[in-house]
Amino acid sequence: MSSNICDQEGKEVCVGLYLGPCVITPTIARTRNGLSLVSVEAKTDVKIAKIDARKLSDLMLASEPILNWANAVLRDALNEKAEREWCLAALGGAERLKWFRLTYPRYEEIFTHVLIASFLGITPVTLSRLRADDGQG
Repeated sequence: MSSNICDQEGKEVCVGLYLGPCVITPTIARTRNGLSLVSVEAKTDVKIAKIDARKLSDLMLASEPILNWANAVLRDALNEKAEREWCLAALGGAERLKWFRLTYPRYEEIFTHVLIASFLGITPVTLSRLRADDGQG
């Protein structure tokens, strides 16, 4: 699955890649004024479980283990976002691909190269060239 943000011209940018079982970025980190800022797309068959955000908040208040789990999920999501932002700001194309391979092993085999290129902030052509340069293309 991937999470994407769409600009005003309709161009989508991949901001998250997910392999199950997993938890998608929590509502608090992807909504504004009750509206989602991202779309989530599954490229294969998936099973989805969801819980209403208010219900989860109530459960978190009633149960310390649920509170700890939810806080860990949010912390992990924010850490992943920060790592990707650092990658996009600090690394060139070849280094981004190396970071991606270290951070997300096997994802290159599973996700389309168009999604990976978008996630890395490079064009699919650039990704193809980088992969060819290191013998992976």
